[in-house]
Amino acid sequence: MQRLYDFLRRHPTGVDSFWAFVLLGISGLWIASEGHRLAAAAAIAVGLSAVIALRRRAPEKMLLLAIAAGLVQVTTNVQVNPADFAMLVIIYTVASNGPGWASRLALVGGLCASPIATLRWPGSHEDHWGNLISMVFLTIPFALAWVIGDSLRTRRAYYAQLEERAARLQREREAQSKAAVAAERARIARELHDVVAHNVSVMVVQADGAAYVLDASPEQAKQALETISSTGRQALAEMRRLLGLLRSSDDAGGEYVPQPGVDQLADLIEQVRGAGLPVRFEVAGESRPLPSGVELTAYRIVQEALTNTRKHGGPEVSASVRIGFGEHELALLIEDDGRGAQHELYEEGGEDGLGQGLIGMRERIGMVSGTLDAGPRPGGGFRISAVLPIKTTR
Repeated sequence: MQRLYDFLRRHPTGVDSFWAFVLLGISGLWIASEGHRLAAAAAIAVGLSAVIALRRRAPEKMLLLAIAAGLVQVTTNVQVNPADFAMLVIIYTVASNGPGWASRLALVGGLCASPIATLRWPGSHEDHWGNLISMVFLTIPFALAWVIGDSLRTRRAYYAQLEERAARLQREREAQSKAAVAAERARIARELHDVVAHNVSVMVVQADGAAYVLDASPEQAKQALETISSTGRQALAEMRRLLGLLRSSDDAGGEYVPQPGVDQLADLIEQVRGAGLPVRFEVAGESRPLPSGVELTAYRIVQEALTNTRKHGGPEVSASVRIGFGEHELALLIEDDGRGAQHELYEEGGEDGLGQGLIGMRERIGMVSGTLDAGPRPGGGFRISAVLPIKTTR
């Protein structure tokens, strides 16, 4: 059935032609039964059947053809017949699809058709009131055809406006998403600048110390060189991520401060608790120093998740934070039992200043080649699970 419907939609002229032949056949039967003015009646029937067949291809021309056929019908005294149904159809078609002038002309023609037919063929009524009532009732179908067609045009224009508005909102949403990504990458670039600058500073200090004690304490100089090697590898890894995922920007800079890490999470959680949000904090595994990029990413993810919970989790919300130190990865699990609007805010980008919801988190985790799994919890609340790989250097 759906295939038939699709076929009919793809071939509107064929469908109209079929109904035109049906109308022509019915009109032929009427002409044969009348038995007078056969030539004029046949010409009018053919013309009005053509109006049905081509109404969607050339609605304005078919309207003019229908008007001409009606004038010929009045002139040649061919009474109202089944072919006149085409006038209703063309009025509807022009009102729904034609230009404004054609729609107005169709309305005027439809309102005039019944009075003209009543005056030309008064019928069997003995008084004028009977003819007047008949004229009014015959005018109603023409008026309804125009009203239905014009309503369809208005509804179609309304739907087109809604679609255009939805497309515009989609473009604006994509632009906002791109702007959020750009802003978050700029923030990450500033933070990685601190990380790399710190590592390079350590390398310079260790190199100066190694040069100073090279003759007096070779063992101490060796340790300094090993520190330089390890720190240099970490700085190189951060630089590769920076150059691979970020573009240089004309950022004005600002004040740079040492960036926090996993060791500062306890202070962060105490601060959040002081703000009124109960938080359970658990550390699994053996804590150890991590690459600077991983430390910073872990801290920012926990910070952003707790901030969104506090802002949007609703009343009496609580959260839990679990940090798991694995052999080759750092696992983060942040959950809350809120009932607020945090789900939508995460998806739409958030309103807080720490990032743009999941957009910012994905950007940060992508910088360290990690994975993120975020979504609502069964029974309410939100859950964020992140795995940050720890690349050991040798």
